Amino acid sequence: MYGSTGVTLVVDLTSGKIEKTTIEESYWKEFIGGSGVAARLFFENEDVKLDPLSPENPLYIMTGPLAGSKVPGSSRFAICAKSPLTGIWGESTCGGNFAPELKAAGYDAVIVRGVSDKPVTLVIDDDRVELIDAGRLWGKDAYETVDELKSVFPEGKAARVLSIGQAGENLVKFASVCNDKANFAGRCGMGAVMGSKKLKAVACRGTGQVAFKDEAALNEIRKRIYAQIKEAMPAQSLKEMGTNASMDLGMMTGDVPIKNYRVGEALEISAEIGGPTMTEKFLVKPGACTTCPISSKRVMKVESGKYKMEEGPGPEYETAAAFGTLCMNSNAESICKINEWCNRYAMDTITGGVTVAFALDCYDQGILTKQDTDGLELTWGNADVILELVHKIAKREGLGDILAEGSREAARRIGKGAEELTAEIKGLELPMHDPRGYHGLGLAYMMSNRGACHNVHLMHPIEQGVATWTDMGFSDNYDGQSDEGKGEVVKMSEDFGIQCNSLGLCVFEMWTFKSQDPVDLLNAIGGYDLNMDEYLKIGARTWLIKRALNNLMGITAADDRLPKKVLIPLEDGGAAGSVPDDKKLRQDYYAARGLDESGRPTRQTLESVGLGYVVDRLYA
Repeated sequence: MYGSTGVTLVVDLTSGKIEKTTIEESYWKEFIGGSGVAARLFFENEDVKLDPLSPENPLYIMTGPLAGSKVPGSSRFAICAKSPLTGIWGESTCGGNFAPELKAAGYDAVIVRGVSDKPVTLVIDDDRVELIDAGRLWGKDAYETVDELKSVFPEGKAARVLSIGQAGENLVKFASVCNDKANFAGRCGMGAVMGSKKLKAVACRGTGQVAFKDEAALNEIRKRIYAQIKEAMPAQSLKEMGTNASMDLGMMTGDVPIKNYRVGEALEISAEIGGPTMTEKFLVKPGACTTCPISSKRVMKVESGKYKMEEGPGPEYETAAAFGTLCMNSNAESICKINEWCNRYAMDTITGGVTVAFALDCYDQGILTKQDTDGLELTWGNADVILELVHKIAKREGLGDILAEGSREAARRIGKGAEELTAEIKGLELPMHDPRGYHGLGLAYMMSNRGACHNVHLMHPIEQGVATWTDMGFSDNYDGQSDEGKGEVVKMSEDFGIQCNSLGLCVFEMWTFKSQDPVDLLNAIGGYDLNMDEYLKIGARTWLIKRALNNLMGITAADDRLPKKVLIPLEDGGAAGSVPDDKKLRQDYYAARGLDESGRPTRQTLESVGLGYVVDRLYA
């Protein structure tokens, strides 16, 4: 099959056995790649009731057909498993350089099963694949691990490395996976799954190439996309100031969450930690994933002081807001240092920041006292305490041991009404975009299959007017603070946007694409011969099989809701007085998507996209 190596590695850590196998070609045709194929494999082969931290939970490292194509933004891959944080379908995507390297080594995917009796590293060097002892690496942070494994191959090209830090080793439920220091598969706790298996790292090097169906057509599409990116305003903004460029504008439109969703505006904080200030004070140079001309990543350095940081990856918008505005922290240097430690421990900064803000709110409300917090005063904006909580969470020390479970479970354990202060959906903490500012995005959070997410659909750029595709029926001027018509729009944005995770495509590049570009790419790369209707049908099929998995794991209509925190109107800021009607939004969405009142896809809905094999199991 074009755009594919046709080979998948299956690694059994319990026995040490490594096999090379083939995933059925029909699965790639049905779901394209990435998390879509992973969900199909899980549905076919796994027990939905398994414990996420048990040896039975498989870890899927999946590329898509774009990996190795040199298409802008094509460096992403997915890591999937049942999530230890949410207890349902979990997936996380990551950029960098690992996906094209794995393809060059000759593999579309790696499936890891079982558990090792000692820490190990999986080494992939073209045809040579082996497990080596990682005892000396256990206890080291992700940066140290990457540095040591870069030289795992004594000659030639250095390894590309996936690794976990102490958070994954200590089974922090929102531990991430680090890719060569600068890139992270952050959400849903995939690092904890690696830690439970005693898999410290994967080091990969490849020297091969992947064949594509129509190289001439692919070259023309590449040129067209590069030209579009060069002219696109979002790409220019991201290149100049990174993702944190959105902080100042977001503060005015009601997008930025503040003080654990209690406050609508804090201009004095955004001025200190927004894109312009961070760029002026700390930027060394832009950073980029393989084949990315946008270069939205920030390489930063804090020269001196107690938050001194050596040159390295700087905080993205999500991190700056999560540990900044959400915690009322205006100290930019501290946010750089907090980001560095979250990276070193390999820990999701969204869940991490939201969980810390939850703890600060509990302290402010008297639910937690100094006796509960190891003597720490969890006051708003206290940068030293926020950083100390990061250390305690990663090491599971004191209060950190409870917070390491994520905010939903931490609230359950703390009690005393703490549940009212959480900001999560299906156990996954909200990203840094307030649903009161953009109701469609709030609905997309509600319906995302991994829990609250801003990147498994394209509602975020569509509703905010950053990007749109009017030829597909999207408006170029939505009222963000309206519920009307959002059910159908969110459904469409999912069918179109979920494909990024299957293709292995960065959403930032997608913002610059014409609607037909991903379809043309698939046809040139793999010879799919798709039209837009067929492409969107694959998107719907991918969403629906993940939803069916979640239904089998216990998800019902009751889980498709917004947190109480964001249903309280704000008194100031760009979203003042605006509250989404989550019940109306859900009802309209269910009608558009074809779900019954219990939240299950109807038989007709499943059969209409070729998921008849799901029906019997879901309705057994």
